[in-house]
Formats: sequence, C-alpha cells, structure tokens
Amino acid sequence: MYSTKVEGDHIVQSKNAIHCFDIKECKDVKYCKQMIGARDVEDINYCEFPELCYEYIGFWKVNQTKFSNTCGESNNLTYSDFCSNSSNLFACIGLRNKQYCILNYQYTKEEYEELVPKIIKHMNDMPYIDAKGRVYKYGEFFPPELSPFCYNETIAQEYFPLTKEQALSQGYQWKDKVERNYQIDIKNEEIPDKFDESIIGKVIECVHRGECNEQCTEAFKIIEPEYQFYQRMNLPLPRLCPNCRHYQRLKQRNPLKLWHRTCMCDKTTHDHTGTCPIEFETSYAPERPEIIYCESCYNKEVY
Repeated sequence: MYSTKVEGDHIVQSKNAIHCFDIKECKDVKYCKQMIGARDVEDINYCEFPELCYEYIGFWKVNQTKFSNTCGESNNLTYSDFCSNSSNLFACIGLRNKQYCILNYQYTKEEYEELVPKIIKHMNDMPYIDAKGRVYKYGEFFPPELSPFCYNETIAQEYFPLTKEQALSQGYQWKDKVERNYQIDIKNEEIPDKFDESIIGKVIECVHRGECNEQCTEAFKIIEPEYQFYQRMNLPLPRLCPNCRHYQRLKQRNPLKLWHRTCMCDKTTHDHTGTCPIEFETSYAPERPEIIYCESCYNKEVY
C-alpha cells in the first residue's frame, strides 16, 4: 500500500498526512512525528493508535485527549500526565482506572461536567503570562518556563539545536556545563590506529574538546566489551565521545523541516522538452547536492 496526499519524510502506508515525519498507517494527521495507526490528530509525537487528539505526547490508545503527556488506553483527558485506563480527567497526574476527576479529586459525573467549563472560563479570564509576556489561555500546552528540564537536556536540542543565547532569548532554561574533575590519559591525536588493549579503561579526549553544541562530555572511556566489539567488527576506535557520536548519527538523517522545491528533472530526456514545473515540499534543502524529482519524473527515471 502506497501513501497518498502526504507531505513530510519517512511516511509509510498513510493518507492525508501534512508536515509529518516517521509515521506509519496514519490517516488525516497534521504536524506529527513518530506515530503508528493514528486517526484525525494534530500536533502529536511518539504515540501509537491515537484518535481525535491534539497537542499530545506519548504512549498509546488514547482518544479525545489534548494538552497531555504519556497516557494509555484512555479517553477524554485534558491537561493530564501519566494516567492510564481512565476517562474524563482534567488536570490529573498518575491516575489509573479513574473517571470524572479534577486535580486528582473524584467528582460525580454531574459535578465534573459542571465544574470543567467553569475552570476553562477561569483559565481564559485569568491566563498565565510568562516572563516574555506570552499569554497562555486554555488551549495551549504548558509554558516552557515551567518545564523541569532545560532546553539542552531534551531531544529538542537534538532536532532543533540552539545556542545558549538563542534558548534564553526564547524563554527556555539552559543547563551550563558542569566542571569535570578528571585527568586526560590519552590525547585524541594519541589514539592508536591499530588495536591496543592498553587504552581500555583510560580517559580519552574527545576531538571536539567541549567546543561544539552537541552536549560534548569532553572525554570518554572504552570498556573491554566495547573494545572487543570494535576489534571483532574491524571498526576504527572512536575519536568522539558518545554524545558527539549520537549527534553525528542524527546529522545523517534529513532534518524535521520542509522546503518548497521545484522538480529538477529535464524533460528533454522524456517525451517533451523543458524543465518539469511540478512544485512540492521536501526535506532535502536547496543547497544539498541531490537531484530532486517529482513522483512522475522519478518513476520515469527509475522504472
């Protein structure tokens, strides 16, 4: 089964997917990433089988859930976190097998349905205003300044890297580098090209020396099982710390961003002259060397 009417990257067996990445068997979805089996959702990340959800992160089988995180097998949750097998929750955390709760307090169905509209009205009448003056009424996910994590502690830094100055200017927190108390045993330029067991357990300098924006640890060790793996697979010994290696792998993937491009195929090689006028969105940036085709021209070129 092919994907139809999709826009993004790494989309499998899906239909009507706009600005999505790494999804499979989804239908009528928008601004989503890492999903399977989703239906009628928007602004969702890392979830399986969600339906009718908005601004939601994590886990699986949730319906009619919004502004929430990591709930499972539940429906009609709002501003809730780590709840499961529950329904009709508002601003709850860590509940299981519950329904009609507000702030983890149990109400009757009638009380719940009467109170929730009043809370929503209060959120709109007296919204939260962050240090940047941004207004958060009902309908927005939690402000970033309330996050327990700094920007560079999250995967946001991996996919949308910022400098400390950029992060702080946008209202995010930033975790400064912690001074490390260790002695470098092997400078990076001293790492042997041939396998030498003497490096096992030694403190090795990372080639980035903490000067990159990749959460560099500045130094690392190679343990014996790791050394044996490199030797068995005939792989070179690493020059980068694990964090920097992780960021280098991420750079091999296309970014979570789309560019408006025009097909680069020269149709003189097909049935008529002139360049193809088809326009589309692609995750390949204009400055990249690849030739980007529309679907029709690609099929003619390959098949």
